[in-house]
Amino acid sequence: MELLTALCLLCFLYLTYYLYKLVLQRTNHCCYMLGYECYKATEDRRLDTELCASIVFRNKNLGLEEYRFLLRTIVKAGIGQNSYAPENVIRGKEERPELIDSLTEMDQIFFETLDNLFAKTRISPQEIDILVVNVSLLSCVPSLTARVINRYKMKSNVKAFNLSGMGCSASLVAIDLVQQLFKTYNNAFAIVVSTESLSANWYCGNEKSMILSNCLFRSGGCSMLFTNNKALKHRAILKLKCMVRTHYGSNDEAYDCCIQMEDGHGNRGFRLTKKLVNAAGQSFTINLRVLGPKMLPLWEIIRYIILSFAQRRKSKRASLDEELTAAIPNLKTGVEHFCIHPGGKAVIDGVGKSLGLTDYDLEPTRMTLHRFGNTSAGSLWYVLGYMEAKKRLKKGDRIIMISFGSGFKCNTCIWEVMKDMKDGNVWKDCIDEYPPNAVVNPFMEKYGWLDR
Repeated sequence: MELLTALCLLCFLYLTYYLYKLVLQRTNHCCYMLGYECYKATEDRRLDTELCASIVFRNKNLGLEEYRFLLRTIVKAGIGQNSYAPENVIRGKEERPELIDSLTEMDQIFFETLDNLFAKTRISPQEIDILVVNVSLLSCVPSLTARVINRYKMKSNVKAFNLSGMGCSASLVAIDLVQQLFKTYNNAFAIVVSTESLSANWYCGNEKSMILSNCLFRSGGCSMLFTNNKALKHRAILKLKCMVRTHYGSNDEAYDCCIQMEDGHGNRGFRLTKKLVNAAGQSFTINLRVLGPKMLPLWEIIRYIILSFAQRRKSKRASLDEELTAAIPNLKTGVEHFCIHPGGKAVIDGVGKSLGLTDYDLEPTRMTLHRFGNTSAGSLWYVLGYMEAKKRLKKGDRIIMISFGSGFKCNTCIWEVMKDMKDGNVWKDCIDEYPPNAVVNPFMEKYGWLDR
């Protein structure tokens, strides 16, 4: 009887919410994406096996045990030989980075992607009303947004926001800021630039939990153009349907699992602990409790509630892990494509397993990690680019973006595809090679003797 009452109440609430959403869609503020451009570095910055090994071996703080750890990590990381490192690291300056190295790195990413974006969308920089730049590990004066405004001579009343410290999930944080601003500014254009500064943050010590970041993070970034002008709906490629942000920073283990710090010898770097995967899982579960009703059909919500109710009755003393596993509905009933942050093989496999995703679903994320590595806040857009280059995205399809970041944050959003998408973007010269028949890492073949 209790279950029947709960279901009736749920149906009533869902119907009320659905009608409210329909009314809101007719009057509320929309957020359309007109275009995006990912950054691809020059070939002289490609981190192949030989160059990767030379960078590792010139770190005099490493011993045989650290070499073995790096070998195992690099082989298992899921990154190929075509990702890119910062210019100063390629030149051997990682131990003594200068401010100009970081600024040059940012200028290259900002201006190449923005030049291409303005040219592709035929929108002038002087038309931009809102500018958001997110770079977690670099805060300079004048700000990074000021560098963009100065370069493109943007108008004096442009609303500029410089976000730092947001981690790998910063891109969706920036987009959420834009959609909130769109409620105040009508018929506006907004630019979001998402990247990370690695030049001054390459770790040169021997702490294993901090060496890990050198194996995962690579150079990259993305610039995006948005508008809330409904007259430009026909030019949009994506429409934002909903956004859910979760901050799990109140949990000490989650807060500490990825953090910028210095080791005992004063070497600055980024520490990644074994608690990261667990923090990602728990924050994602909390996030889904809010996202689920926004994206799932009513019949799936009812099915999920019935199953959850039955499981609780079977074991009221289930462990937290069991409860979290039981709390995942079938997201495939609400979306067609999964755009997951390629933070690392363990995170990708963990999310895929919990959601019951197939190799086909995870292919864009795994191949992005293999080709470009973890480019931090810009990573999601390389995953989207892979889907587009493979011509998977058709008009009316729905995409879920799932991102994780330090703090600890889990941010998700749902996009609707507004037209068939088939631009080759940064994948155009290699998309036919993916997925490869076998993902082989030549590092083990050449340096496997270290692990004997």
